[in-house]
Amino acid sequence: MRLAVARLRQEHEDYDAAINAMIQTGCEALRIQRMKKKKLALKDMISKLEDQIIPDIIA
Repeated sequence: MRLAVARLRQEHEDYDAAINAMIQTGCEALRIQRMKKKKLALKDMISKLEDQIIPDIIA
């Protein structure tokens, strides 16, 4: 599972770099918005996997 999280984090960083490049080149706002949505979905998946690896401890 930790390997999956690492891969998703790398993909998240790749999306971030791609979005920044798209912004600098003046790409369509709709395409940028779609990329941001995919990036957010990746972040949610990362959070879910991390929660499975390290469960919440109720004190």
